[in-house]
Order: sequence, then C-alpha cells, then structure tokens
Amino acid sequence: MAEQRQKLGIVQRWMQAVIMHPGGVAAGVGSAEAHREIAIAPDEIESVINRSRSLSSIDRLEIYARAYYARLLECLRAEFPVLARALGEDLFDEFAVGYLERYPSRSYTLNRLGADFAHYLDETRPPDDDWAEMLVDLASLEWAIAEVFDGPGVEGRRVLETSDLAAIPAERWPGARLAPVPCLRLLAFRYPVRPYYTALRDGGEPTPPDRSDAFLAMTRRDYVVRLHDLEPLEYTVLSALLEGQTVGMAVQTAVQATVPETTRLADGLRRWFRDWSAAGYFRSIELS
Repeated sequence: MAEQRQKLGIVQRWMQAVIMHPGGVAAGVGSAEAHREIAIAPDEIESVINRSRSLSSIDRLEIYARAYYARLLECLRAEFPVLARALGEDLFDEFAVGYLERYPSRSYTLNRLGADFAHYLDETRPPDDDWAEMLVDLASLEWAIAEVFDGPGVEGRRVLETSDLAAIPAERWPGARLAPVPCLRLLAFRYPVRPYYTALRDGGEPTPPDRSDAFLAMTRRDYVVRLHDLEPLEYTVLSALLEGQTVGMAVQTAVQATVPETTRLADGLRRWFRDWSAAGYFRSIELS
C-alpha cells in the first residue's frame, strides 16, 4: 500500500508539471520538473497515461491543461475587471496569456496570481505610448485595492483618533513615531487613474487621462477599501512616517525635498494630521 501511494504521488507530481507548463503538454513532458518525477519523451506518454478510444494520451492531457489555463484566465479577469473593461476582453486575454507564460503560477493559492501583472504590462509595453503607460498605473491601482481588501485590517481594533493626537504636548511631537495600520498603502502614479478607474467601474466610458503625477493613500475600514488623494508634499511626509521616521525627521525630509515655505508646511501638517487621524491611518504612537 505504501509503495502504491508513493507511485501515485510520483504520477500526480509529473502530471501537475506537464499540465501547468506554459509551453503546453509536449513541452511540459520534456521539462526538468517533469523529468525529476518521470523521465520520458513526449512520444512515450502512453507509458504513463493511457489513450482512450477517440483521444491520444497527449489529447487527454491537453483537456486538463486547457481547463487549468481557462481557470487562471477567469481568476485574472476577476482580479482586474476594470482593466479588462479598459482593454476589451480579447486584448485582455491576450495580455493575460502572455503574462501566465512569463510568470506561471507558483503558489498554492490563486490569491497571488496577479501580483506581477502590472510589472509585466510595464516591461512589455511599447516605449513612449501614453495609453499603455497609463494602463500600467491602472493595473497597479486595481491590484493594490485587491490586496488591501483581502489583507489584514483594523476591524474591531482601536486606531488613533484626533483627540489622541491633540493630547500630545507640542514639544514632544518631533520625537514621536507613528505606527501605521496594516492596511495602509501609499501609491504614486504617473497618471491620475483614480477617477478613470471609478468611471470605468461604474459603467462609464471615460477618456483616458493625460499624464500628471498623482498620489493616493489607501486603507480599509468596515471592510470597505477607501482611497484618499494626497498632495505631493503630504505624500512625502506620510511616506517618511511609514518608513519609521519620527515626525521631526519626516518634516525635515519634506523640507529637503521641496524647500516649502515654513508657514505653508505648518498649515499643511495641521490639516494632514487631522485628515489622517480621521481616516484611521495610525494604530499607535511612540513618544521618545
């Protein structure tokens, strides 16, 4: 019985390597991963998988391979519905197949299947093509939304509120470190894709936006992903805080990056901290 289980395991691992190979069944049979289990040539498949009355052994395996990739395409469409709408179903599937060939699924879960899709679109896009470049930002936004929605959140937990920040003496603020909530993400885009994404998601036919830097903060509250536009300087300060810098260090980073007017920066900081606490960006504060 133990020997039979061992043989079954070998065949299962071999079949998995063959079916999941992006080059097809014949290429999968000749792959190193398949050969680690059963070292045969494509014309020797019948020694492992019997043919049927109407189908060859390769044909039978191709049915499973096509079903496997159909399932992966279905998952990618579900992960990127807005991008699929922007591209159109046929063009989206064409990009998706190319992506799966270059970045085959290696995880036990399909939750990470689209993790490199935006990167694939970026590395394969034509140079100086504004529309293709904008689609990369759109894919990045859509994947980030999926990650935040499926990831850890703050539901049922306390976050810092405006009153907590107001209770801190002014002289202690420069040395304060703020711990962000686990679902907080900061995003920098080359195109203002948020309104374009929203219009497409809601069934509209928006015009693709012109190139213009855009910054977003993303978090989740009550199981709803929430997006907030950020000013460039606000993004700089908030990025520094998320890197673990103290408030004083983060302000100094902003000064060095943009040399803003002191009054404008001070007014911005008061407004930003009020907005950040209202949005629940931080879970705790450490005073040194």
